Amino acid sequence: MGSVPAEAERLLESEPLMAHLGTCSEGRPHVAPVWYRYDDGTVEIVTTGKKLANIRENPRVAVSVQADEGGDTEWMVSLLGTATIVDDEAASARARERINDKYGAGPDAYEENTLVRIDVGSTTYQTY
Repeated sequence: MGSVPAEAERLLESEPLMAHLGTCSEGRPHVAPVWYRYDDGTVEIVTTGKKLANIRENPRVAVSVQADEGGDTEWMVSLLGTATIVDDEAASARARERINDKYGAGPDAYEENTLVRIDVGSTTYQTY
């Protein structure tokens, strides 16, 4: 697992922003918006469908988070890592609760989603 600089960690934990998850689908990039939670070198998402299928085929992923104000970028963090699907309903339920709480969603939102943990291998970030 690579280290995430303290400043990048602070940015990732600062506010409930949308992340973009990049996976690979038939040799081509597939990027989709996701809610996330960052904790100590690991990104948690809960997802289903195409993203989950792509991760089962190829666990190498990218996550990008950016904060903007009026169309002007304030900061961005890009993470490259390896995703692990956690096929455990109790763990997925706990992760959904943490992520839903972060984004102000009800506790039962996205009940069909499965937990994916991404171990960060490398990080780039920029503040503007």
